[in-house]
Amino acid sequence: MGRLKQIKPRELVKALKQVGFEEYNQRGSHLILVNEERDLQTSVPIHTGDIGRGLLKNILKQVKLTEEEFKELL
Repeated sequence: MGRLKQIKPRELVKALKQVGFEEYNQRGSHLILVNEERDLQTSVPIHTGDIGRGLLKNILKQVKLTEEEFKELL
């Protein structure tokens, strides 16, 4: 298993939408995504630049995806 790579915020949003997340709200530069079926929610910062590995791992924990499952979505 290789390390997670840094990705653009919009790539992360696109991947999360593939597993049932929908845009719920946006506060400032943070987009709130929810999956009502699985009762999950997360916030993705929509900033310029990439999302770091640490933040990406935290988001994956919140949405209950493994790194392998996430890599398959990209």
